[in-house]
Amino acid sequence: MEAIRVEGLSKTFQVKRKEKGMRGSLKAILHPQVEKIRAVDNVTFSVREGEILAFIGPNGAGKSTTIKMMTGILYPDGGNVEVLGIDPVKRRRRLAYEIGTVFGQKEQLWTHLTPYDNLKFFGAIYDIPDRESEKRIREIAELFELGAFINTPVRSLSLGQRIRCEIAASLIHRPRVLFLDEPTIGLDPVVKENIRTLIKRMNTELNTTIFLTSHDTGDIEKLCRRIIIINSGKVVLDDSMEHLKYNVSDTPLENIIMEIYKSQGKGEAV
Repeated sequence: MEAIRVEGLSKTFQVKRKEKGMRGSLKAILHPQVEKIRAVDNVTFSVREGEILAFIGPNGAGKSTTIKMMTGILYPDGGNVEVLGIDPVKRRRRLAYEIGTVFGQKEQLWTHLTPYDNLKFFGAIYDIPDRESEKRIREIAELFELGAFINTPVRSLSLGQRIRCEIAASLIHRPRVLFLDEPTIGLDPVVKENIRTLIKRMNTELNTTIFLTSHDTGDIEKLCRRIIIINSGKVVLDDSMEHLKYNVSDTPLENIIMEIYKSQGKGEAV
């Protein structure tokens, strides 16, 4: 069964251009120059239920724009999107009850509250009855091993502990699809491995579909069986990890990805 289906997805932005100096500023006001940028260009792919997929590409490739259209934050110019059979454009509120999002560089927790209080807060947002909310908090606290600091204000936690709490908070409503954007960014190797273990447990025990974006090839290699690379708004590769690592080349995954980027005219670091 498909958890995500994307067909011919496209999105164009209009960006104002300005020349240098005061003259350029005045010209931009009187005669603004607008350039159309095709951020996502006819993207098509699907994700099976329970799959962990890596969706990667260099900066500006169109990853975030694609995710925002899948979650209903942005509306596409063309094409169709369905997440769990729900159209994000027409039923964004309904979709919000079925998906979770974690952005490694953006906090969703209230830092002056404890993890427990944050989980209660998110439970209320998703209209979860109090008794059921308490049950889910216990289950999540056990799964993510939050017991030692569940009553400590978030601002006093380490970065690794906060990321664990961010992911835990995204699961309070039991989403069937979880979008993870750089979940291990800035973490030390030991904590990264702990987060990866938790993601695997989520997938195995809860059958959560994981849509992962990451510049860390360790995340990709250890978590994902399939990888999609997007570049200049287009899907340039959709393949299994096994084929990439063993059938294409014996070189490290990072080098393989770099070669794909360069072949598409983007030589930026992974």
